[in-house]
Amino acid sequence: MQGPDKDIKFPLENIDRLCFLKNIIKNPNIIVGDYTYYDDFENVENFEKNVKYHFDFVGDKLIIGKFCAIASDVKFIMNGGNHLTKAISTYPFSIFGHGWEHAMDGKEHPYKGDTKIGNDVWIGYNAIIMPGITIGDGAIIASNSTVVKDVEPYTIVGGNPAKEIKKRFSKNVIERLLKIKWWDWNIEKITRNVQHLTDMNLEKLEQSE
Repeated sequence: MQGPDKDIKFPLENIDRLCFLKNIIKNPNIIVGDYTYYDDFENVENFEKNVKYHFDFVGDKLIIGKFCAIASDVKFIMNGGNHLTKAISTYPFSIFGHGWEHAMDGKEHPYKGDTKIGNDVWIGYNAIIMPGITIGDGAIIASNSTVVKDVEPYTIVGGNPAKEIKKRFSKNVIERLLKIKWWDWNIEKITRNVQHLTDMNLEKLEQSE
């Protein structure tokens, strides 16, 4: 057995509300790893609709790792939604022209870079991820959270603004997991070890072949 086909759109037979996300993405500035899935109450095509203010001329990317679980109504706010904050007014005068087109000459709107989601990240229902955020491997984002700052690996956050609730494991275990990087194994090795991935026998993973 080699696990499910990573290149299939709908991996669960007769269910079209859950997809392997990379296989439905059309925007080249959204990059998704193998086996990451998206579940939507209505239509999986809603995913790209929920990547907000993602304008080609800005050029920022949404990068999502492998084996992530993304729930319905999760939203990613991208840099195209940023306004001036270190100015008297936040109003985007220049986009309306008619004498205002030069309002931003010599200035730039805030740009916080790409949004990066690690591997094996679980993002709960209706969470919002703000621009330029990095979420570490193994993190969990609670439902209805608004993530306004980076999340460390294997950390659970929740709330608005999202704050750390707890680490999933001890510092030692987290370091060992980040060294193992099981998501980068070939699928045959992952398949041989799925039972170990669903328990806490780290030694088995460290010794696996």
